Amino acid sequence: MLKSKLKVLLAMHDMNQKQLAELTGVRPQTITNIVNNKIKQIPVEALDSICEVLNCDVCDVFEHIPNPNPEKAEN
Repeated sequence: MLKSKLKVLLAMHDMNQKQLAELTGVRPQTITNIVNNKIKQIPVEALDSICEVLNCDVCDVFEHIPNPNPEKAEN
């Protein structure tokens, strides 16, 4: 599973979700879904814009958490 660390990044940059949406051109609802770990897919352009604005790498935005039950991950 991927877990978003965007909320922490925003706090580190003293920025809120609305400001990030305005600076990146990414829809505010998409930013909210990323922050709340409710996003199913994210356009590469949106992730690139977030990384550009926050001066970070993709691994700073998301962390991988291994699935504790790998049999279910295959289905």
